[in-house]
Amino acid sequence: MTSRRLGRQTVALLRPPSVVSYANIGGKFEANGPLAGHFDLLCTDSFFGKDTWEQAESAMQQEALTRALEKGGLTPAELDYVLAGDLLNQCIGTAFGLRDFQIPFFGLYGACSTMGESLALGSLLLSGGHARTAACMTSSHYCTAERQYRMPVPYGSQRTPTAQWTATAAGCCILGDQGDGPYITHVTCGKIVDMGITDVNNMGAAMAPAAYDTLSALFRETKTGPGDYDLIVTGDLGALGHAIVTDLFRRDGVDLSRNYQDCGMLLYDLEKQDMHAGGSGCGCSAAVLNGYLLDGLRRGRWRRLVFAPTGALLSPTSSFQGESVPGICHAVVFSAGKEGET
Repeated sequence: MTSRRLGRQTVALLRPPSVVSYANIGGKFEANGPLAGHFDLLCTDSFFGKDTWEQAESAMQQEALTRALEKGGLTPAELDYVLAGDLLNQCIGTAFGLRDFQIPFFGLYGACSTMGESLALGSLLLSGGHARTAACMTSSHYCTAERQYRMPVPYGSQRTPTAQWTATAAGCCILGDQGDGPYITHVTCGKIVDMGITDVNNMGAAMAPAAYDTLSALFRETKTGPGDYDLIVTGDLGALGHAIVTDLFRRDGVDLSRNYQDCGMLLYDLEKQDMHAGGSGCGCSAAVLNGYLLDGLRRGRWRRLVFAPTGALLSPTSSFQGESVPGICHAVVFSAGKEGET
């Protein structure tokens, strides 16, 4: 037996995969943020030396994977799978970025939850004995996301107070069936949660109920609470979504105030950088995890944390047709030790 189902959504991995290496890439706004020292590469050129923003996003994924491989002492041929995606139609940032590596590829779309989705699926593959190594990664780019979902940047459209800033960033985490950790010990697969939010400039409110649902399932099915973790981090909710999740748990009599944070609040200085409600985009949680969070785990700052990125499952077409914004959240538990191994 390689895993144990604890409930409808959560699996305890009895052969927890190890983080072998990781890398992250950021742009000029990430370079001005409080986590700048936790990046492998920061580039002030939003085109990353390419001709288009979409090519720039592909270049970020190429660089993130290349650096993670180098840090792990691996070659592309030693990766069994790469699980990756992005926010663009047909995930072209990923497909064009990874096409020359010749690694067996699973293309994923979980919107801004893609880093969590890739880690969850990669962990299940490794724990089940179906792979020895897997790269889990994603990216986003402010200019590509604005062009696809809202208004092209040259229009200079005004942003509402609830709007968030899509990170220009990428992150890659290579997992292995052997290693010194940290380890992924539990996976909680999220459900689609739709509370009827239709404002595409209020992603925090749209995604917060999904984060609440997934974290509730994790706590319930593992018989743990917030106090059993050193840190609980959601993905891209920003200040508003963070406040909503905190309030939803408060109504249940659960206090998250001691150790709950959000990547969208960590990546930028919300006041000095004028990021309105905070950061978002696939690259937001990916960059924070594959730098600041995993650095902290390896240095002993934390021993056990929950990483729970969130995503809004919308498209421009669905928004034009008046559809609401469904949310999703996938959670993985990182631990300094192999909690589940028998």
